[in-house]
Parts: sequence; structure tokens; C-alpha cells
Amino acid sequence: MAKAPTTARCPWSEGVSEAYLEYHDREWGVPVYDDRRQFEFLVLEAAQAGLSWSTVLHKREGYRRAFRNFDPTSVARFNRRSVERLCNDAGIVRNRLKIEAAINNARRFLELQEEFGSFCNYIWRFVGGEPRQNRWRRQDQVPATSAESDALARDLKQRGFKFVGSTTVYAHMQAAGMVNDHLLGCFRHRSCAAAARKP
Repeated sequence: MAKAPTTARCPWSEGVSEAYLEYHDREWGVPVYDDRRQFEFLVLEAAQAGLSWSTVLHKREGYRRAFRNFDPTSVARFNRRSVERLCNDAGIVRNRLKIEAAINNARRFLELQEEFGSFCNYIWRFVGGEPRQNRWRRQDQVPATSAESDALARDLKQRGFKFVGSTTVYAHMQAAGMVNDHLLGCFRHRSCAAAARKP
């Protein structure tokens, strides 16, 4: 794949791996209006809690295989035997609580789809239906939480979701493009802003 014409990127993306760089350059911050992609980020961000994003990103294909390509209907049907199988799967983070949380969250995810018509209809309400366009110049200006992530995390917890603290939820919002936290000097800031649209 051709490289971007500039090397001006968010500092966190560089010096880790080619996969990490590709994630920054192609996915992170692009608005997501697809429920399955939203569920994917929900599973991966919860798995990342207490770990580096690099660890989870490099197990992404393992998660796709183990979690039925992130189909929430399939994951919601997982049972105790499924949990035992996943706890022995080296392709994912083998943490029983996180595995059980992913299954629980799939069931809660389906409830939200039923109530709101789609998960996207639900989650995008927390930013007024369109991405927040931040204008940070330095990495140390980027917050770990926001008023919106506080509200979303609180609501998700009330609805029975697990591993959805405000920091995890804000990371989800960043990944799914609900906030554009690319630095102003990063070549992706403008393209992610241009990709914003209402679902």
C-alpha cells in the first residue's frame, strides 16, 4: 500500500509496528456508522483495559475468528463451554472476566438494537449525532475522558454492560470517530473531519 504523502502523524502511532501505523493511518478516528464495527470496537476496547492497545491490535485476527467476526447475535449465544474454549485460545486475551463481559455485552447490545433500531442510533446521541472535532496541538492535551464519555459509560453500566468505564468508553469514541482526536499537525485530522456525516 502506498504511504501517506506526509509523515506528520500523532506521536503515539509511531515506532510500535507497521500494523499500529496502518491502524492510525486508515481506521482510528474515522466515523463508524456500522453496528458490527461498533461491536468490534466495544469488544476490543474492553479487552484492552489494563493492557496496551498494541497487544490487543495484534490479536485482532484472533478475536475475529474467536468471536464469529464480531457478530453480536452469534456471540450472545455463547455459553459456559464457549467461555472455557475461549479461555484456552492463545489468539485472544485469555481473561475470563473480559471474555464473559464480551458475551454479556453482546446480549445487552442486542437489547439496545431492539430499543433504538440500531446500536449506532443509540451511541451517536451522546455526541449530538456527529463527531466532536477537537483541535489539539500536543499529545498531552488529549484527554482520557470527557463529559460525553462519562455520560455514555454511566448509561451503559445502568443497562448492564461490563468493562465500560469512562476511559475505556472514551477510547471507543476515539476509535469509532465519535471524536476526532488526531492532532492538528497530523495528516489524518483533516481527512477524518471530512469523513464526518450524520448516520
